[in-house]
Amino acid sequence: MALSFRQSEILDIARVEGRVGVEDLADRFGVTLQTIRRDLTELADAGKLDRVHGGAILRAGVANIGYEERRLMNAAAKAAIGAVCAAAIPDNSSLFLNIGTTTEAVARALLSHRNLTVVTNNMNVANILASNESCDVIVAGGVLRRSDGGLVGDLTTEAISHFKVDYAIIGTSALDLDGDLLDFDPQEVRVSRAILRQARGTCLVADFSKLERQAPVRIASLAEIGRVFTDRAFPPVLAAKCRDWGTEIVHCR
Repeated sequence: MALSFRQSEILDIARVEGRVGVEDLADRFGVTLQTIRRDLTELADAGKLDRVHGGAILRAGVANIGYEERRLMNAAAKAAIGAVCAAAIPDNSSLFLNIGTTTEAVARALLSHRNLTVVTNNMNVANILASNESCDVIVAGGVLRRSDGGLVGDLTTEAISHFKVDYAIIGTSALDLDGDLLDFDPQEVRVSRAILRQARGTCLVADFSKLERQAPVRIASLAEIGRVFTDRAFPPVLAAKCRDWGTEIVHCR
C-alpha cells in the first residue's frame, strides 16, 4: 500500500503518541471525520494500525513496537509518572528497576536521591543512574538484548534471586481489564516475576496506553502489586478490582 502524505503523517503521530483520535485528526488536517475514518481503515487494512473506538492505536500483538518508537510514545506522561513514583521512594532505599521506557523515566527522576542501591537488568537505567554518585548500581548479568539494552535469561533470574530489596518498580507492555500485566518475551517475564518475588514493596509504572495494547505472556496480576502509578483513571471495572485487591492507584499529572 502506498500511503498518502496525510496517512504518513497520521502514522508518525501514532508512533509518537501511541493513539490517534478521529476528531483531533480532522481538526489538525482540516478534513471531514469521514475522510479520517477512511484513512484509519486503510491504515488498519495495511496492518499499520488497529482501530479502536474513536480512533486507532499502533498495532501490537505477538511482537512489540520498536524500542525507540516506544521511548517517544507518551513521553510527557512517562516523565510525570517517573517523577511521582520517584518522589514516593525515600532516600536510603534499595530497589529493582526492570526493562522499559517508563522505568527509565523513573531512573531519571531518581538522580537527586541519596544513598540508593539499585539492582537492574536494564543497561539504559544503569547508564542513567551512573551520574548519581550517591547511588550504587548493580547490573544483573545475563544475555544482552541489543534492541533495548535489556538483560534476560536464566543468569539474570539467578542474579535477581540473591537480593531482597525495599521496592520493585516494574513496567509492562500491556494491561488488560482482568488486571493482568502482559509482555512479549517469556525470558523477560521470568525476570520480572523474580523481581516481584524479591521485593518488600511492589510498584507498577504504566501509562494509559497499556490498556489499549495486547501481549501474549502474563507477568502477574495487579492483585500482587501494591501501587500503580499511571496518568489517567482506570476504567470502572478495573478500578473496582483494584479496590478489592487493596492495590493503590496513584494518578500522575
